[in-house]
Amino acid sequence: MKSFPVKRAIILLISFFVVLKICDAQQYKRSIRNPERQLFGKSLNNKTVKYRESREVVRAKKKQAANQKRLDKEYYAYVKKQRKHNIDIQSPEVKARMIENRKDSDQRFRDKKKNIKEKSRKAGRKYD
Repeated sequence: MKSFPVKRAIILLISFFVVLKICDAQQYKRSIRNPERQLFGKSLNNKTVKYRESREVVRAKKKQAANQKRLDKEYYAYVKKQRKHNIDIQSPEVKARMIENRKDSDQRFRDKKKNIKEKSRKAGRKYD
C-alpha cells in the first residue's frame, strides 16, 4: 500500500519534467527558423543561380526593344500631326481659343506638378 503514493508521486514528477521541457522548447517565438543561418551566418538554400541567355534570346530582346522604341516614336509623331491638323482645320477664332486653352492647361499641369514636388519634399523632410 505504501508504494502506491510513491509511484504516483514519481509519475507526477516525471510528467511534470516532460511538460516543462516541452514548454521550454516552445518558449522562444522568435527563434531562428533556419539552423544553417545560426551555424554559418547565412542560409545555404537560397542561392541565386546566375544564368546566361543564349545569343538568339539576347538578339530577340534587343530587336523587340528597338521595334517598341520605333513604334512609340511613330505614335508620338502621329499624335503631334493629328493635333496640328485638328488646329489647322478650325476657323481663326476657334484656333486662337484652342491654342490659349492648351497653354492654360499646360501651365496648370506644371503648377500641379510643382506643388506635388514641394509637398513630397516636405513630407520627406518630416521623416529624416
